[in-house]
Amino acid sequence: MSAQTPLGSSIPLRPTGSSTAQHFPRLFEPLELGRVTLPNRIIMGSMHLGLEEFDDGPARLAAFYRERAASGPALIITGGVSPNEAGRLTAKERPLTSEQDLARHRPITEAVHQAGGRIALQLLHAGRYAAHPGLVAPSPIQAPISPLTPRELTDADIERTIDDYAHAARLALQAGYDGVEIMGSEGYLINQFTAPVTNRRTDRWGGSLDNRLRFPTEIVRRVREACGEGFIIVTRVSMLDLVQGGSTVDEVIELARRVESAGTNLINTGIGWHEARVPTIAATVPRAAFAWVTKRLMGAISVPLIAANRINMPAEAEQVLEEGAAHLVSLARPFLADPEFVAKARAGTPWRINTCIACNQACLDHAFAGKPASCLVNPRAGRETELAIDPALTPRRIAVVGSGPAGLACATTAASRGHRVTLFEAAADLGGQLNLALKVPGKSEFRETLRYFTNRIHETETELRLGHRATPEDLADFDEVVIATGVTPRSPEIPGLDHPSVVSYVDVLRHGAAVGERVAILGAGGIGFDVADYLTDEHPAAPSDIGAFLAHWGVDPEQPDGFAATGPSPDVPRRSVIMLQRKDTKLGVGLGKTTGWIHRAELARRDVLMIPGAEYLSIDDAGLTVRAGEQVRTLEVDTIVLCTGQDPDRTLFDELAAAGREALLIGGAFIAGELDAKRAIEQGTKLGASL
Repeated sequence: MSAQTPLGSSIPLRPTGSSTAQHFPRLFEPLELGRVTLPNRIIMGSMHLGLEEFDDGPARLAAFYRERAASGPALIITGGVSPNEAGRLTAKERPLTSEQDLARHRPITEAVHQAGGRIALQLLHAGRYAAHPGLVAPSPIQAPISPLTPRELTDADIERTIDDYAHAARLALQAGYDGVEIMGSEGYLINQFTAPVTNRRTDRWGGSLDNRLRFPTEIVRRVREACGEGFIIVTRVSMLDLVQGGSTVDEVIELARRVESAGTNLINTGIGWHEARVPTIAATVPRAAFAWVTKRLMGAISVPLIAANRINMPAEAEQVLEEGAAHLVSLARPFLADPEFVAKARAGTPWRINTCIACNQACLDHAFAGKPASCLVNPRAGRETELAIDPALTPRRIAVVGSGPAGLACATTAASRGHRVTLFEAAADLGGQLNLALKVPGKSEFRETLRYFTNRIHETETELRLGHRATPEDLADFDEVVIATGVTPRSPEIPGLDHPSVVSYVDVLRHGAAVGERVAILGAGGIGFDVADYLTDEHPAAPSDIGAFLAHWGVDPEQPDGFAATGPSPDVPRRSVIMLQRKDTKLGVGLGKTTGWIHRAELARRDVLMIPGAEYLSIDDAGLTVRAGEQVRTLEVDTIVLCTGQDPDRTLFDELAAAGREALLIGGAFIAGELDAKRAIEQGTKLGASL
């Protein structure tokens, strides 16, 4: 059977060329690990969910990990827990320091073990990244991403901290954890000791390489002594710091050898500090882009190595193992997106996986904003105890109009519960506004979301009517009608708006409207930035072009510290672009917390001019006339792209209301705002679960 495609859609149900089940022999090969045999090579990596501090956190975390353990990963690693008060990431975090803390952890380990899994507790000391006044570090050097300066640890402090790690590991063993991961990467405390840039000490803990590696080595040694040989110790090593003054390749190899000798069972790969100016896990990063870093250690040590970062599908994971880049792979956010990832891969049906698109919007952005983490494509993540998808008591006929993210989520969720659902879509293809996102550099992963929902439509036997603009008459016999008709672009009131140089973002991204060499973009929200990125990207690297990505960001695998001697490769934008907004604030303030800097950096390198506080006066053959501050000037541009907001498309909803028929609104038809797929999928899923 060849790859199947629903009528009018360009999204295949199965990967191209797939005939039957796909199998991943290396991925599901057992691994002997001392006294433990891991059933496969898939590690569920660490994620701090923001539930750890809630009173009902243990129950919610137990439900979260239980679902994922049932799928069958070799080992689950929890979010980071500090071994003492000073190491907490935030003041509200609960460290693991006494037996009184065990009651919060035992429900988690019991749930995982009942599901047949193994789980390790990550021990993380934030060091100078801590967001509270008691932060400490090897040297009193403020992090560029923190407003606080740490206190320098004394020799006695360091000894106590090492003992705290060992004590916390022993408590983890008492709580039922199968092991611990010692977090030594991403710029946290251990990493701050190993890197010269943050360790300016002149005592036995700093200066020479021997001294800088003493801290992590002693931690592993004492943890092994405290917990015995049957306890799994994973050491997460920063194999590529991506900051000036970071560790070299030779230093990383020596560190790996020392923690191996000290008793670690596994070495996990860390890439980049939080302050690094190179993307490492965002959607702009090609899949498995940093597997070459782990491969440099293969053969240099004896314990198994774990590759990480942007490995989000079984094929990439299998390839990493096949190419000898690692012994295991770590996937974190892919388990947010789909708790059944391992089971679907083992069954040879990867097309059924709800793929992580590396958007960061509901996971990392939430975490850094102090909110519980979830997932854009799977809003149940972290909400397993409150968002149940139960069978419908009374199946009904439900119509969903509009196949954007809200409509797709609602239709397939309702159908999975046993309702008879018909999905109407006026266009010839599924996806709505997602089809615009596919055109934007770095957002091609949305194709996976469309593939997933396309399969869900078939699996749930949702009736699909493409190319059919629903009318009130079409909806007369349904028990419930859901309107998910999305948005229409909003046009500002500007004299000359009907000039032929004016187009909307939909014209550009959806319909391929011609755009000149000199462009003005009105509106600097997420859509404006996406359009600017699209219009200035001269030679967009293919999603799999790792070499081009590394060169673009100035990463050179041949250099000892990973940096290219010549810096990032220069950009030659294909257009001259000016972005304007009416608000007198910095452009892009509403972009994602963990990805906004990437967009701003890209456009700055392409010389995109940004003008806040602009008043649009007129459009004519001369261009766009604006007032910014006290200055009035005419921008000589060929094309003006409107990214000035959206309005809900409620035409059908209003027609039904006029006929006395009730309907439910979701997605952009409910609230326009920015094109918010996170809100749309969450709203659609919740409604589909409640109908």
